[in-house]
This record gives sequence, C-alpha cells and structure tokens, in this order.
Amino acid sequence: MSIEVLIADDQAMVRAGFAALLDAHEGITVTGQASDGAEAVALAARLDPDVILMDVRMPELDGIEATRRILGPGYPAAKVPRILMLTTFDIDDYVYDALQAGASGFLLKDALPEELVHAVRVIAAGDALLSPSVTRRMIAQFAAQKPRTTASGNLLAELTDREREVLVLIGQGRSNNEIAANLFIAEQTVKTHVGKVLAKIGARDRVQAVIFAYDTGLAEPA
Repeated sequence: MSIEVLIADDQAMVRAGFAALLDAHEGITVTGQASDGAEAVALAARLDPDVILMDVRMPELDGIEATRRILGPGYPAAKVPRILMLTTFDIDDYVYDALQAGASGFLLKDALPEELVHAVRVIAAGDALLSPSVTRRMIAQFAAQKPRTTASGNLLAELTDREREVLVLIGQGRSNNEIAANLFIAEQTVKTHVGKVLAKIGARDRVQAVIFAYDTGLAEPA
C-alpha cells in the first residue's frame, strides 16, 4: 500500500518541491497540500493521511499547535497520522515543543532528498526519527526544566523492573540490538518489552518514550 502524505508549508515552492520529490518514489503518494496550520488541520481530517510533513513556522496557526490539534483527543480522523516536523531553524525550543506535541520526527529543510524520503518511510512504519543535530541532551535539558507530574509517576509505577531497565536504555538512545546486548537477552525479547513499555506509558514511539524517561527522572542528564 502507498504511504499517503500531506504537506503543510506556507511556501508554495517548498510544497511543490517536496511533492515532486516524494511522488517520484514508489510507494509514496502526496494526497494534499496546505498553506498554513489551520488548513493542515482541516485537510488532515478530510484526507486521513499516513504522514504529515509539517512546517514549524506558518501563518494563521503554527505547525506545533496544528500538531497538537491533529493528535489531540477526539480528532475526527479514521487513523492517527504520523507527523514529521520540518524547519529551516535548528532551534531547541521548537524541537522540544514539537516532540511534546506528539510529533514523531524532526528534520531540517536542508536535509538531502534521500534523507527526506527515508524519514517519511521511517515515520510511516511507526518508528521515530530526529535530525542528527537534535540530540538527547536537548531533550534532557528541557525536560529537566519541567515539574514532574503525578500522572507520569503513576504510569511509571505500572512498569516491571525489566521494563524500567529497557526504558532507561531507550532514554539513552540505545537501539534494540544495543539493549539486547546490554541486558543479555534476545533482540525479539527487547522488541516485546519496548512494545509493552510504549503501551503502558501511552507513548506513540521511542521519541515520546525518551521524553517520558526524562520527565519522570528515570533518565538523568549526563
């Protein structure tokens, strides 16, 4: 099945370029384009895309608020889309706000064409992706500034000891293979634990799990 993509950017040339690039690759179809955040919210409900390329800075409604609305409870769509944030500015505040809003990835607009195509496929598959310049240190820095909530603590209490170990390693940015080697268990077992951890803490993907690990103090800044 083709990955259906919605592009939201206030620059027509950028939208056209992304659309031409993605449509040229097998298995990816651009089904809509939005010129601002408000239009992106409306089109997402109508077109029900798999992935949304969302510019951070747009008129009427910025990409972060549009992401919050699309991924919020009660949104009228058949499926929850994955959102890849795109920006010209590598600014930590925007990155963290976007991830907190529920975005599954973050990529700079100067990324190579193949990096964008790869990002769309990764996001559509349910994984998370960050620009190489966006690090766990940034997530730790901003999470440390936020008060820890009782709700997060209660969710953390639902994890088994092994699941906590896995979450700590996720917070450190470890891959499933690395977690398996660290805990001396099979990689398939790690995948099972990761799935349970995400379900119990209500995280959509590993990026959300990293944020949760720092928010609860399970992972600490180096």
